[in-house]
Amino acid sequence: MTSTHQRYWFRGVSRKQNRRLATLVALGAVIVGLGVGSACVDQQATNTANGTEVPLFEVDPLWPKPLPNHWILGSTIGVSVDSRDHVWIIHRQTSFTEGTELNAAQNPPTSECCLPAPNVLEFNPEGDLVGYWGGPGEDYDWPESNHGITVDHMDNVWIGGNGADDSHILKFARDGTFLLQLGSPGMRTGSNDTENFWRVAKISVDPIANEAYIADGYGNRRVAVLDAGTGEFKRYWGAYGNRPDDSPIPLYRPEDPPAQQFRSPVHCAEISNDGLVYVCDRASDRVQVFQKDGTFVEEAFIAPSTLGAGSAWDIAFSRDPEQRFIYLADGNNKKVHIIEREKMQVLTTFGDGGRQPGQFLGVHSIATDSKGNIYTTETYEGKRIQKFVFRGLGQVTEKDQGVVWPAPSD
Repeated sequence: MTSTHQRYWFRGVSRKQNRRLATLVALGAVIVGLGVGSACVDQQATNTANGTEVPLFEVDPLWPKPLPNHWILGSTIGVSVDSRDHVWIIHRQTSFTEGTELNAAQNPPTSECCLPAPNVLEFNPEGDLVGYWGGPGEDYDWPESNHGITVDHMDNVWIGGNGADDSHILKFARDGTFLLQLGSPGMRTGSNDTENFWRVAKISVDPIANEAYIADGYGNRRVAVLDAGTGEFKRYWGAYGNRPDDSPIPLYRPEDPPAQQFRSPVHCAEISNDGLVYVCDRASDRVQVFQKDGTFVEEAFIAPSTLGAGSAWDIAFSRDPEQRFIYLADGNNKKVHIIEREKMQVLTTFGDGGRQPGQFLGVHSIATDSKGNIYTTETYEGKRIQKFVFRGLGQVTEKDQGVVWPAPSD
């Protein structure tokens, strides 16, 4: 059996060839006979000893600024950056310990603080709160457990939900005006349903084709693609491009052959500039890469010894035109992996478990702004957003950098 700490390939086309072919597909060329590859990546793999430069970051412990009105955050399970570099987050108002966190919300109030912040919050680049909304409305069904937020190229806001009956997704204007609901709560029939979803983790939007890619999700085992304007259902696929199958799958074990279906949850489906779709198969510790039509290209295993909730929680791309790097949020190991996208190889990691700035408890979602800064949100007891300032490219001496604290000023 192949070791999970070795790289291996299925059918002999290189990643570079795969990526070039995928780029041609994105430009409209017809590609026939594309081979597929697969790689397994140990989190300790690194090229830094050979002089490879990596993006460098340091945490900004003063971002964002304090919330007004005695507001506090619950489990913070989505982050996105819009066209103005405004940072959007979504959190759960149902994830508080009321007796100790929401004293001001009791009847009568038992102290001056605190109150749950609105579900959706918008910050400007300086960290000021500039907008907020969210929650149930007359024209739509707010998710039982909202999950994930994406602001698309037209600054519309997409929201999913992973509650037991959340089989729908929502689309709003940036001011919270309701635009579209797709699917109906409690109406899911499985991973081959073309009208409903089930426990969607996240939505991403391709600005070129104006298509929404649904990481569907915690209940279903697929990526679904819709027309982002009309909501028309266009296509879907499972792991390796297979037709999804909802039959039980054994728990992940590193020594077993790769599962031929996604495990729950399918936690992200992100589109790169060169027309590839990167899918987080979280509990399988892997990222699978596809063409936009669902043709499988390759896969990489990240921290493959990770059990339980898995390692592949969310990804964001670096903001250089080639998107040389992928930043992968690993909530289970409480760190962010920096991956060379061409080779799908982990170069270095940063972060550690804890509640201080630069540490993580359940780092759940990740996004980048136009300057290359990283934003992360934390679920479970983390309940916060953090900013990591991009400091350019350089070499690191440690494979695992730990907390990237600001350097002392001169």
